[in-house]
Amino acid sequence: MGTESKRQQRFAGVIQQDLAELFQRDGKAWAPGAFITVTRVRVTPDLAIARVYLSFLNTKTAKDDIANIKTKTNEIRYKLGAKIKNQVRVVPQLEFFLDDTNEYVEHMDKLFDEISKEDRQPD
Repeated sequence: MGTESKRQQRFAGVIQQDLAELFQRDGKAWAPGAFITVTRVRVTPDLAIARVYLSFLNTKTAKDDIANIKTKTNEIRYKLGAKIKNQVRVVPQLEFFLDDTNEYVEHMDKLFDEISKEDRQPD
């Protein structure tokens, strides 16, 4: 996958900011008790599809929450369209993905801790 153009990056930034506000305001209905963060947005070169990566805090059911949000994609796209209608020609299709970077970092930290606790064997 090549690098994104300035236009894609700018468009992704607009979508990320507006979706973040939307999840902050309405996210409780879609994922009760979870704090939702829009960590990254990637846009296709034709600006037709936006891949949105979400991170969930304060929840053990992130996979269920992302599944619930995927069922609400049309509602979320409609609300996003109402916010950005004057800035874009076409509101992109939204695809949501779980950003598990935090879980991966925690897992790696745990592995490194275990390695450092093991007895050193002489060479």
